[in-house]
Amino acid sequence: MRVGRPVPSLPQPVCDYCGAKARFVSSGEDGYPYRDDHGPLWICTPCEAWIGIFPRSTRRVPLGRLANAELRDWKARLHAALEPMVQAKVRRDGSNVFEARAKGYRWLAGEMKIDEDQCTIHQLDADQCKAAIDIIERFERSRRGDNSAS
Repeated sequence: MRVGRPVPSLPQPVCDYCGAKARFVSSGEDGYPYRDDHGPLWICTPCEAWIGIFPRSTRRVPLGRLANAELRDWKARLHAALEPMVQAKVRRDGSNVFEARAKGYRWLAGEMKIDEDQCTIHQLDADQCKAAIDIIERFERSRRGDNSAS
């Protein structure tokens, strides 16, 4: 039993694309974008932008910003570019995947000259994802000794 003042609910996320308030949907509800249950989402139906919530969140805390198809694509590309570096770090140093990924994001934040707290796949916009991928690709080329531009 909770004692004390009730915890206020978080504000409803607002769509970065149209400014409308997102609505909360679960699997099977009208507007839910997936066929299978991928967990509850905050969604802006007109923009087809959505974001999941933190696992086991009782306050429906969004993972980050609402993402349209373009941003979701760039996030997937960034994840695909970063993950081989994460796996290499796990193999090389014996660290766990969470530590390795956190170090990768800290490194990216330094390279991008942004705050570490703002450098997660959930918070980056499409342009930042593109810049991060470019940084990773340049790093990989330099490690191979290939300094030519793609």
